[in-house]
Amino acid sequence: MKEKRNIIIGGAIIGFISVISVFLGNPKNMGICIACFIRDIAGSLGLHNAEVVQYIRPEIIGIVLGSFILSLSSREFKSRGGSSIFIRFCLGFMIMVGALMFLGCPTRMVLRLAGGDLNAIFGIVGFIAGIAIGIFCLQKGFSLKRNYKQTKLEGFLFPAINIILLVLLISSSSLLLFSIKGPGSKHAPVIVALAVGLVVGVVCQKTRLCMVGGFRDLFLFKDSYLLLGFLAMLVAAFVGNLIFGFFKPGFANQPVAHTNGLWNFLGMVVAGWGSVLLGGCPMRQLVLSGEGNIDSVITILGMLIGAAFCHNFKLASSPKGPTPNGQIAVIICFIVLALISYYSCKYEKTNKNKIKGDVNLG
Repeated sequence: MKEKRNIIIGGAIIGFISVISVFLGNPKNMGICIACFIRDIAGSLGLHNAEVVQYIRPEIIGIVLGSFILSLSSREFKSRGGSSIFIRFCLGFMIMVGALMFLGCPTRMVLRLAGGDLNAIFGIVGFIAGIAIGIFCLQKGFSLKRNYKQTKLEGFLFPAINIILLVLLISSSSLLLFSIKGPGSKHAPVIVALAVGLVVGVVCQKTRLCMVGGFRDLFLFKDSYLLLGFLAMLVAAFVGNLIFGFFKPGFANQPVAHTNGLWNFLGMVVAGWGSVLLGGCPMRQLVLSGEGNIDSVITILGMLIGAAFCHNFKLASSPKGPTPNGQIAVIICFIVLALISYYSCKYEKTNKNKIKGDVNLG
């Protein structure tokens, strides 16, 4: 009961401070969005030329550092990696394609619904469908293989890079690009955004909060523990939006969103499917990266490059709707996810039969 209480409180805190972030400057219904914020960072680093989404988001830095600090203090920090790293990079890339088709990660999906954006319902249904496909693959034997112990230096590098990014942001370095209009120009003060990220990183590291894990555990084990955190986030964000006057129910004219239900659905199918194969949603990957998981760092790099690719080649949606290139990209993602799932399951089955045969021969 204590663990359930903690994750409910943690989810509620994240939901409410997300709304406060909006009140202090973040785009509407975007107090926290891992996909959107990684996209903004990619733009600020000059990896894409979409001038309206370029900013180093302190929330991302805070999540990594919050998880890093807490895992070190609780002796849970373990530098490890080497598990199917290129497949993980590709999955991170495809999750970003799906998320930018929908215009948000699973966390923003919840926050959009809490703000009254009913288009998020199509995203949630698609996300659950993608998780169901991923669970089917797990039941058929899908695995990305085990990881291995790495040097501590390897685990420290990603948090160190985030500290460097923070220094560059605070100093307004000329090495970075900053939006002067659009979503990238809207942000809470750096210290507030960093504090929000630190809180989210600590809460998620302590409770293991993960929306993908929540639905996976509910379907496989009838365990609602992880899902309670996101339900608490939804309720708290909804209350916060009512308090600040942000709640505006409907489909049309929602902030940074489009009304094409089919492609909202399909984009989040890709995000859900890919996240199950990875073992966690984008937020969970950030938290794991702070704990020293190099495989999660590779996944985040895949998302970063995916975001740059989406904007450089017009795959990302806009409030006007999905682009033809984006629709083609999502279909390609379905094919690649199916191939990765099929051949990994086939390899596992063949490998098990080989081991069984070797045992019988012995």
